Amino acid sequence: MTKTLDTVQTQDQLPESTTVVVIGGGIVGVTAALTLAERNIPVVLLEKGHIGGEQSSRNLGWIRKTNRHSEDVPLAAAADRLWAQMPERIGHDAGYKQAGIMFLAKTEEQLAASEGWLKSVQALDLDSHLLSKKEIDQKVPGGKGDWVGGIYTPSDGRAEPAVATAAMAKKAIELGAIMVQNCAVRTLSMSGGKVSGVVTEQGEIRCEQVLLAGGAWSRRFLGNLGVSLYTLPLICSVMRTKPMEGPTDIAVGGPDFSFRKHQGGGFIVTQRGALDAKLTLDHLLIGRRYLSQLRTQGGFLRVSMGREFFKDLTLARRWKGNQVTPFEKIRTMDPQANPALNNEAITNLRKAWPAFEAAELEEAWAGVIDITPDSSPVIDHVKSIPGLTVATGFSGHGFGTGPAAGQLAADLVSNHEPIVNPAPYRFDRF
Repeated sequence: MTKTLDTVQTQDQLPESTTVVVIGGGIVGVTAALTLAERNIPVVLLEKGHIGGEQSSRNLGWIRKTNRHSEDVPLAAAADRLWAQMPERIGHDAGYKQAGIMFLAKTEEQLAASEGWLKSVQALDLDSHLLSKKEIDQKVPGGKGDWVGGIYTPSDGRAEPAVATAAMAKKAIELGAIMVQNCAVRTLSMSGGKVSGVVTEQGEIRCEQVLLAGGAWSRRFLGNLGVSLYTLPLICSVMRTKPMEGPTDIAVGGPDFSFRKHQGGGFIVTQRGALDAKLTLDHLLIGRRYLSQLRTQGGFLRVSMGREFFKDLTLARRWKGNQVTPFEKIRTMDPQANPALNNEAITNLRKAWPAFEAAELEEAWAGVIDITPDSSPVIDHVKSIPGLTVATGFSGHGFGTGPAAGQLAADLVSNHEPIVNPAPYRFDRF
């Protein structure tokens, strides 16, 4: 994980009861807890490891509407508004900056895909527009890449994952939310056919509603309850450079690299054209549901089978409330960064913008992304378990939309008017 991750001081003692229990201390769970606390709804957030310790602090920090499914854009636009309000809301700078995001096209086919996306969202009044090679050179000077064009959204932005979730959590605690770290939720308590509490490794908490925001762990938690959630893990490797002069403040995504300015003066860089797919049993069990994605995006995957497969097999898929769970055996998913992918990223970037010849590695890390078959999240009630709501499967987009996704989840839990139409995120669409 990034060594700049901010920490949160929380209490160790569990309360006997509350109104809502949130499972998972990533950005979605934390912003849901913050929203509920602002509404004076008693809430307890339980995190098996430490707040923000997994993908919420390991992502690239991009906050974008560009290239999202048209039905997902309203959530991203709502998140823009919430990110802009965040410093006043939480009394802390989360690193948010509306500096724009640009995607580059090296082929006519890639440019046509951007044109097609623009047509799909033309009714949504976005500021996205196509760029010529000359315009790319003007906005990101010093480049040597042979681009046929690009797409640019000035209102897209970035924030700092290493500080944002922690800052939101601290404000939620200040407003009365209770958070407990190093406390795994093992299962749910049921009474009268609905949720009546959660069973943790430290004991039971009675509650009226549960929000599961467990990221890549959500499938295993639900599986123990007899509920199938379709998500698969992929691993993204990331690097951060030492402070350096760069070509732009705009975040830039090429076909085989991306970069964006970090608030410490360096750049966050990744191989945008490759993710590690380390096979697990779940890939074999539900992989057929991803055939459509594989046909169009399979070239992005670096598939391998090794110790991860066998390590996954040792983790239980069924357990009782008095048994040690996988969540206690692995407090934090902490995959090793893939040096080959990071080397590819910086090599490709240097060819496109020679200024990065001066880049020196400050640190590298990796994170586990939970991918759904359509790359959109699930934010919905679980009909077979009254009192349980899920917000998971963000497919690498959860940080950017996190404030709005967390509020939408809180809206559903507390029966408020939803911030956006939740229909695109229904559980049963698969």
